[in-house]
Amino acid sequence: MRSADTEFVGGPLDGQVLPILLSPFHGVPKVYRVPVPAHGDVPAQTLRYVRAKEYDAKGRSRWRYEYAPPLE
Repeated sequence: MRSADTEFVGGPLDGQVLPILLSPFHGVPKVYRVPVPAHGDVPAQTLRYVRAKEYDAKGRSRWRYEYAPPLE
């Protein structure tokens, strides 16, 4: 399967670029969830990142993920 290096903005993954598997039509998922296991007194949680379009200096677009606060 193909993957694309995708930037993460905000939250614990801020500034990291990770390879994300692409769909059959070469798109990244709308929502990317990262499970975080329980650690000490902190319960397990799931981080949510939402897809957002970003433009470079030449006007070309690409996808990145922005942190979305947990749903309560």
